[in-house]
Amino acid sequence: MTTRRHEPATDADDRTMLEGWLDYHRQTLAWKCGGLTDEQLRTASVPPSELSLMGLVRHMADVERGWYRRVLADEDAGPLHYSEADPDGEFHLTGTETWQEVYAVWQAEIGTARRNAAGFGLDDLAKGRHRSGERFTLRWIHTHMIEEYARHNGHADLLRERLDGTTGD
Repeated sequence: MTTRRHEPATDADDRTMLEGWLDYHRQTLAWKCGGLTDEQLRTASVPPSELSLMGLVRHMADVERGWYRRVLADEDAGPLHYSEADPDGEFHLTGTETWQEVYAVWQAEIGTARRNAAGFGLDDLAKGRHRSGERFTLRWIHTHMIEEYARHNGHADLLRERLDGTTGD
């Protein structure tokens, strides 16, 4: 696997630093999925877990949507892959999903997240509320998203290694 990830400059301002690390971790997840077939991407390779690389990407599309559409911008944007009946639906693949489709949805959510975030300062409170009832600053949301991606990129490391032996940071 080759990498196209870029760390932010060590002397970047806060916003550039946060958005740079967030993009770095978004790129890392895409990198972990690179060069695999749809079947491999759907494979839950660490039994008994149902977790797959494609499921992680579907999950992150929903996470991007939840924080940057529903919470930050107060948009009426329902979930993409889960429901009350199946709260972990993003991880329950049908076998018909393609990487091209899943990747396109994820990238669209990232694009919307970037556009929505551009309208806020780091210390501005979100227009909407989290399901907990709390309001968050953009700084908190960006920091949480970095944590969310970093945690799931660790999962992606293990899944990828089990699939084809590929390792890397």
